[in-house]
Amino acid sequence: MSEIYDLLVVGGGVNGCGVARDAAGRGLRVLLCETGDLAGQTSSRSTKLIHGGLRYLEHYEFRLVREALQEREVLLAMAPHLVWPMRFVLPHNHHMRPAWMIRVGMFLYDYLAGRKVLKASRCVSLSHHKAGAALKDDGSKGFIYSDCATYDSRLVVLNAIDAAEHGATILTRTQCLAARRQENHWIAALQDVITGRRFDVTARSLVNATGPWVNAFIDDALKTPSAYRIRLIKGSHMVVPRLFEHNHAYILQHSDQRIIFVIPFEQDYSLIGTTEVDYDGDPTQARMSEGEVDYLCGVINSYFKIQTRSQDVVWTYAGVRPLFDDATSSASAVSREYILELDNGDGRAPLVSVFGGKLTAYRQVAEHTLSKLLPAMKIKTSTWTSLPGHPLPGGDLADFATFVHAQQQRYGWLPEATVKRLARLYGTRIRDVVGTATSVAELGQHFGADLYEAEVLYLLNKEWARTAEDILWRRTRLGLYLKEQQITQLQQWLDDHWHLAA
Repeated sequence: MSEIYDLLVVGGGVNGCGVARDAAGRGLRVLLCETGDLAGQTSSRSTKLIHGGLRYLEHYEFRLVREALQEREVLLAMAPHLVWPMRFVLPHNHHMRPAWMIRVGMFLYDYLAGRKVLKASRCVSLSHHKAGAALKDDGSKGFIYSDCATYDSRLVVLNAIDAAEHGATILTRTQCLAARRQENHWIAALQDVITGRRFDVTARSLVNATGPWVNAFIDDALKTPSAYRIRLIKGSHMVVPRLFEHNHAYILQHSDQRIIFVIPFEQDYSLIGTTEVDYDGDPTQARMSEGEVDYLCGVINSYFKIQTRSQDVVWTYAGVRPLFDDATSSASAVSREYILELDNGDGRAPLVSVFGGKLTAYRQVAEHTLSKLLPAMKIKTSTWTSLPGHPLPGGDLADFATFVHAQQQRYGWLPEATVKRLARLYGTRIRDVVGTATSVAELGQHFGADLYEAEVLYLLNKEWARTAEDILWRRTRLGLYLKEQQITQLQQWLDDHWHLAA
């Protein structure tokens, strides 16, 4: 590649794709490379929430909470199909803080948010609320507050799509082996991990958004000093058959003071998590342990009437969070603040490395990264990603429920549940997925559940999907519904048709 880029972003998680989108939208020539799939690691293994972090108030992280709460409103406007409001129920038990203290915390949470869309928190009697019916102690006092849910991996992909549509080059399955600083630019050695082909690229600046590998990339690929280190924390989640019929989520406080979420997941399941333990292994090999499964079962069984056993678990996943190492002893107390380290090489080609952070704050991380990087490059641009009129791809709609109804009328030949799923995943770009089809037969080969060839081709051509795992777990969640034989058939089809990708 002979082009000289303004910015090379290494890492295709939420921070890397957010930086690429922001920079490309400001007119910079951007190249992003990612060793695996977009959101292939930490960014697809979260609790799937856009939230301020109610529990962080206990650690006096008021600025972090306030910024995250304000960001909820921004993301709701940017992607109304992909980020949606959810009410959370906090049952109050004797081992918890006094009720008055929790109510004060809820008031502060609402106050810091400066709410425009979401409902305020309130006290409830669970004996008179639908959320109480699933609980053992359904006559206890409870609290209800608002946050948001999302598809984490799709949030990453939409940022990559928007970056590409603003001119960025996105290279997945492409590893940055090394980068060396020259007088006023970086020369990076990249390798296509599928073909093995190596090539060099030149960029005026570099952003290290490699998540759990941020220190390893600095030490091994860049060979530059850094004042900061990260602490790897493994968070594990499990999915079980749905524990309740309503659409509220629960936030449970265990006797050890740990917080556990129980969230409606797809149509038929509940998502439960997270654990938090220190981790020192290969992030790609992180798995949920039997002990973690037993721990989560114990927590939810102490609250819910329906009892859950380890054999009821249908899916687990574990992600390694790269949190800024603040020397805190407790894994759950490690700050979710992010640190941006600027290394301008004594006035030469600058480097920014991203340490820590959380999914909700990714757009702010991107904006703040460029606020450090661009002055060092002597480039003046304006922020834009929070301004009205700049939705993420598919987010150019006013009201999701109204939009879904219109699509169900338009695609009356599709089951209503299928239309809703496609609308949630793709928003207004549902038209690009369905294409000119006017019947189910015209969607092409059926792979199981409601996955058809038309959607698979869209994901190949527009969203960098290459494997069945990419499609079933990071572009959709249909891996919950397809059988092993169907997954094998899908992968075989992809192996035979990968050349159809643009």
